[in-house]
Amino acid sequence: MRHSGTGPVVSFDDVSKHYGGLRAVDGLSLDLRAGETVALLGPNGAGKSTSLDMLLALRKPTSGKIAMFGSDPYHAVKSGRVGAMLQSGGLMPEVTVRELITLVAGFHPRPLPADITMKRAGISDIGDQRVDRLSGGQTQRVRFALAIVGECDLIVLDEPTTAMDVETRQRFWTSMKEEVAEGKTLLFATHYLEEADHAADRILVINRGRLLADGTPADIKARAGAKRISFRLGSVDETFLLGLPGIVSVDVRGDVVQIQSSDSDATLYALLDAGLRPRELEVGSLGLEQAFLAITAEDDRASGYTPVQPQEA
Repeated sequence: MRHSGTGPVVSFDDVSKHYGGLRAVDGLSLDLRAGETVALLGPNGAGKSTSLDMLLALRKPTSGKIAMFGSDPYHAVKSGRVGAMLQSGGLMPEVTVRELITLVAGFHPRPLPADITMKRAGISDIGDQRVDRLSGGQTQRVRFALAIVGECDLIVLDEPTTAMDVETRQRFWTSMKEEVAEGKTLLFATHYLEEADHAADRILVINRGRLLADGTPADIKARAGAKRISFRLGSVDETFLLGLPGIVSVDVRGDVVQIQSSDSDATLYALLDAGLRPRELEVGSLGLEQAFLAITAEDDRASGYTPVQPQEA
């Protein structure tokens, strides 16, 4: 049964989650609508996993309200309307993939036959393999199968393609498009921004628990307000390039120059007026990764925040 109401599938209304003095989520408000594919983007520690945990009733908000299908998250999850694939949690060892999926389906309010679930997840070929002998990519595909083991209306995925190779990722997203084509809503968090660019109808950018941007991939790229200029130029004077009007950043590698500019016309006119003649000139919008970094960096500067670089384990 698909969501037939006119209201949002999911609604966050001024939701916050505090751990002592730490605000993991800070006044988050957003809606998800039926049939959308929505990517949740943010740097490490931005509050993505905490937001998903609250959505799935694994954590309670400190303040604010979350609604799902017009009810509270706990009852929506309990009724089987939500399928989830999270980063945490292991799989039962010493059983086959088919046995595990059959077991989990037995607890679902609206289960699907194991063979259908495995086909939809693209794992029919490993049904008889033991779970504890799978590769990292195969394990992720089994975790996805467990998320769609029943007829759900909302699929929530946290870093779903980690450890998958390129071909497996492509097959995964083909499967996801088929799920969404049936009217399901998909929310996924990812660090692979190229995936978000290609797969999502809509992108949410959060930083330090707050929503910074909400729009299509094209909207997010335009939000950064800069253009990308690339060209080849011999005898590059980087100091001169940094002095050009509109310059946001300059990256020089040999004779290849890549510039981010807030006024690409002024930058190029000044370059030509100086007598320089760049070759292989290209001007375009920032990619999603550059736009994402620009948006979060602007928020950090405005807040006087210096990100702490993660240490190697």
